[in-house]
Amino acid sequence: MAVPAQLVKYPFTLLLGSALSVAVGAAMYVATARAIDTDAQSRFRGMARAAQYAIEARIKSYTDVLRGMAGLLHANPEAGADDFRHYVEQLDTPRNFPGIEAMNYARSVGPQGLAAIDADVRRRLRAYGMPEPAKRLRPVPERDSYTIIVYMEPAIPQTLDKLGLDLEERDYIRGIAADSRDNNTIAASGFRVRIQPGPIQNVLAMRLPVYRSAMPIDTVAQRRAAYIGSVGIGFGVNRMVNGVLEQFPAEGVRLILTDLDGVPGERQRGGILYDSHATTRARPPVSHDDSLLHASLPIEYNRRHWRADFSIDRSALYSRYDFASPWLAALAGIIVTALLYALYQILASSRRSALRMAEDMTTEVRAGQAKLQATNEKLRQLAAHAEQIKEGERKRIAREIHDELAQNLLALKIEAEILANRTRDRHGRLHERARETVRQIDLTIRSVRQIINDLRPNVLDLGLNAAVDWQVADFARRTGIDCELVEDETEHQLDDHCATALFRILQESLNNVARHARASRVRIDLHIHADVLTMTIRDNGVGLPPDSRNRNGSFGLVGIEERVTILGGTFSISSGPETGTTIVVTVPVSPELPGAPAFRERDENPAMPAIAHS
Repeated sequence: MAVPAQLVKYPFTLLLGSALSVAVGAAMYVATARAIDTDAQSRFRGMARAAQYAIEARIKSYTDVLRGMAGLLHANPEAGADDFRHYVEQLDTPRNFPGIEAMNYARSVGPQGLAAIDADVRRRLRAYGMPEPAKRLRPVPERDSYTIIVYMEPAIPQTLDKLGLDLEERDYIRGIAADSRDNNTIAASGFRVRIQPGPIQNVLAMRLPVYRSAMPIDTVAQRRAAYIGSVGIGFGVNRMVNGVLEQFPAEGVRLILTDLDGVPGERQRGGILYDSHATTRARPPVSHDDSLLHASLPIEYNRRHWRADFSIDRSALYSRYDFASPWLAALAGIIVTALLYALYQILASSRRSALRMAEDMTTEVRAGQAKLQATNEKLRQLAAHAEQIKEGERKRIAREIHDELAQNLLALKIEAEILANRTRDRHGRLHERARETVRQIDLTIRSVRQIINDLRPNVLDLGLNAAVDWQVADFARRTGIDCELVEDETEHQLDDHCATALFRILQESLNNVARHARASRVRIDLHIHADVLTMTIRDNGVGLPPDSRNRNGSFGLVGIEERVTILGGTFSISSGPETGTTIVVTVPVSPELPGAPAFRERDENPAMPAIAHS
């Protein structure tokens, strides 16, 4: 690239341009490298979250198996070992639940029942060709209950040696089992059983109490009386997690699963449950250098807390383009900066003139933008003021109709009813005309009530929740469309202006559904979180046609958006021919204290609701 004469003439300028080009190239290298690294970290964390969800889903499937076994024993407390074996065989755990190592049933008995269970366990061990336990089941002083494993599947030597095991032998396990029995919850002690050689080869167990089906279990005392035992499963952590890592999108990931809760009798608090890089001889140390990406995520295991630490070499998530991009960015930065710097020096005077012209134009544009923004703001304020005036006028007209016309009609109805009652026996024709007059007055009262509700429903004075409930019920009654309302249990106490605007938004949205959507179902969600109220209206209709929001003469959605803007909120709409239309409105709100205007106004007119609904 030829160097311009202006730069050769001034060596300092050439040196400054070279230094600036190198600095920009280095900055672009660093920025591009950081962007690629941030993207890799984000993608890796997403992969880790998917693996976290998969592990939690597998634990959930194991709890479902546990509940199924409990249902078998609950329905048939006298189920035998063959019934239990047939049930386990139907589950086909090697294919459907490969992580499950063993499934068992432990029966709860008193001291007098130990001899019979001991004899039955020994008889079945002999039938399996297994040696009998050297120690017989005998009562222990100061203990009145025992939970003995009586059924064990699959019937293999590694599991059959647990037949006859007293689960309440250890105080810690006995306490967890008692808590599970009293609260009808899954118990997980956290004890790890080693089943294969190697530094980390653990089996964890969880149990669920079983109650007699004909007895109530509403209280702790009832559950203790109905308790007949517990079912349990043991699953290999390695087999469970290996299946998840096989589906991990990137190769070379390392997962360390740590139990954060302590277990009495263990040498240390918590411990490593799983390490994907552990071998049968050793577990490699954990590396924390910058060449690795890390992600730590929590996992809940039946009220115990695990931590999943994922790590992977950065290069595993980088493509060839990612490695070359920083250097390409640096080279591009150096070349472009050098060219721009040379052009700047050559066209300095022209640039200054252009800058002055640009400043003048920018000033004019900014002035125009400021005027346009001011005009838009005034129009928005005017629209808000007009909306407030319209709502206030509606409210005033509704109140005047209610206070004057409705009360006069009510008085007229009373007079007509008195006339009808007095002429019932003496003047038949006059009585019939009086009754017809009463019916006509009733129809007029209902019409007046409908007009009042159309102008401004009185239910708005009861709060947003009541107004939404009424509007949804009225819409379902008028249109026959199935409506579902999901809202918070607490009352949303908003100021009258905000509540009215949200009510009108819901009213306009439902009217659009009735006119255009051809929907059979509508769902309305109304929730408030962190002083932000979110209202979602979702239907299963045909969706919005293209450019419907910009069609001439169509102001429904524009009006909704303008109302939301006035409230300082956000408005979004999504639509599809198969997914229907979804409108989401979020508005910042501040909870009102008792005695806010929306409630004081109702107190000032205590007779309004009573007359309007008389």
